[in-house]
Amino acid sequence: MSRKALLGTVTDNDLRLLRVFRAVVACGGFAAAELELNINRSTISRHIKDLETRLGFTLCRRGRSGFALTDEGAQFYTAAQKVMAALEDYQHDVNDINQRLTGSLAIAIFDKTASNPACHIDRALALFDQQAPGVHLQIHVEPINAIERGVMEGRYHLGIIPDHRPSSSLSYHPLFDEQMYLYCGEGHSLFSRAGKVLEDSEILASKYVGIGYHSPNMEVTRQRGQHRDATAWDQEAVAHLVLSGRYLGYLPQHYADGFVSAGRMCPLASDRFQYVCQFSAILRQSPPPRRVVATLLEALVEVHSDG
Repeated sequence: MSRKALLGTVTDNDLRLLRVFRAVVACGGFAAAELELNINRSTISRHIKDLETRLGFTLCRRGRSGFALTDEGAQFYTAAQKVMAALEDYQHDVNDINQRLTGSLAIAIFDKTASNPACHIDRALALFDQQAPGVHLQIHVEPINAIERGVMEGRYHLGIIPDHRPSSSLSYHPLFDEQMYLYCGEGHSLFSRAGKVLEDSEILASKYVGIGYHSPNMEVTRQRGQHRDATAWDQEAVAHLVLSGRYLGYLPQHYADGFVSAGRMCPLASDRFQYVCQFSAILRQSPPPRRVVATLLEALVEVHSDG
C-alpha cells in the first residue's frame, strides 16, 4: 500500500470509519464486531479497507492466524481514541447548551467492588438512570493505572479507584472504604494455624503474591517487607494463587468471605497484616466536567454519603 498523507479534513464518512475501526479493535476482530456494529463481516472489512486506503497504511492483519494491529495501526488507534473522545466532549457541550442529558458516558471501575457492602455504585447508577435515561453508559473494569491514564486522556469520563498516590491532573471525591486482609489457602503450611499466634517471621518467610502496578497493595508490601514471589494484575489472579495453597496474598474481605465460608481460605494475623483502602471517584481537573458527568458524580457522592 502506497504511503499517503494522513487524514486532512475529517468528513462524516471518516468518523463513521473511525467508529467501525474502534469497534473492531475493542471486540478483537471482525467477527466479534458484527454484533456490536450490527453490520456483516464483509461490510466491516470494506470499511476498514476504505480507511486504510484513506490513510495510506495497513491497520491490521487478518486471516487464519487471527486479528492483530500493525505497529501503525496501534499508533493510529491511540490517535483515533483521542479524536472520538474529543468528539464526545463536543457532543456533551452541545447537550449542555440544550440542557439535555444524552449521549454516551464512559466509566472505569477497579475490579471486585460489587460485593463490597460499603459500595453503592449500583444505587448511584439507578439514580443516574432516573435523571438521565437517554444516556448510553459504557462501563469498563481496569487496573488503577489504566483508569487514571484513561481519565487523564479523556477516554473515560469518570473513574473509581482505591486512593494511592494523588495526581495534580485529577480531582478526587471520596466514596467508600474496603477492608483488606492477608489470606492463605487450604493446603498452606499456615492454614491449620489460623487464629493462633503467628510470628511475623513465619509469615514473611512464606511465598507472597502482590499486585504488579502502583497501588495500596504495593505500598503495604514495601512497608511490611514482603518479597513478591509472584505478580498478579487483578484480585482474581491473587485469589487463584492463594487458593493454590502455595502463596499468601491480600484480598478484600467481602470478596474472600465466600472462600472462607467454604473452608478454602483464611486470614492470617489480621490484627497486623491488614489495611483499609479508600475508594474515590476521579475526574480530570481540566476542563470542568460536563453536566452529564457532574450529574453522575453527584449521584455517587449522594448515595455514599447516606451510608
